[in-house]
Amino acid sequence: MTGSVVSWYSGGITSAIATLRAIERWGDVRIVFFETGSHHPDNERFFADCERLFQRPIESIQHRGFNDVFDLFVKEKFINSPYGARCTLLMKKRMRQDWEKENDFTHQVFGFESDSREISRAQRFLRDYPYTNAVFPLIEEGTTKENCISELESYGIELPAMYRLGYSNNNCVGCVKGGMGYWNKIRIDFPEVFDRMAQVERIVGASAINGVYLDELDPMRGRMSKPLVQSCGIFCE
Repeated sequence: MTGSVVSWYSGGITSAIATLRAIERWGDVRIVFFETGSHHPDNERFFADCERLFQRPIESIQHRGFNDVFDLFVKEKFINSPYGARCTLLMKKRMRQDWEKENDFTHQVFGFESDSREISRAQRFLRDYPYTNAVFPLIEEGTTKENCISELESYGIELPAMYRLGYSNNNCVGCVKGGMGYWNKIRIDFPEVFDRMAQVERIVGASAINGVYLDELDPMRGRMSKPLVQSCGIFCE
């Protein structure tokens, strides 16, 4: 397919509605998702629901070198830094850049919602990657995450499990951009993920949380205020 619009679908509710807007605007849209191997199993159900809504398939691409984010951390001997998470860099940002080299496109569509933080991210993206002809449908029309929830529910689509559990995004289960409150909630909801990340931290010799290893984290520390974790797009800051 030559010169098509590509919508970067993250598995979250805002990218789902942004993709729908792209289809309404252009019709001919490729929907691409970068698989990390670490999402909640309910994503498969949500993907199927979205494919029915979009009336076209979602293309899934995964880095050949890593089974999941834990595999990446161990092999790379690196978790994250103030400049971004290693998983986003290798499994999303560079995958996007490789895709760009191999495919022709006219525009790239992103699901940034209409709030001040996301608008700032969009402005930086336009500045740093002008060649992408990036489009942010939700920002253009003033659509928030809450608006996206209402719209999906109007189509009879149940929200992904992570939202229903109280997380503000549908990132990987156990996102290394989360803070103490986030990881203490993961400890309760997904103890096997918490334990695995704690083991990976010791193997790598670095913590996902600045200043404390998960196996030393006080279960009472951290606040559960939204947003728990910034939405994980195809670039990370």
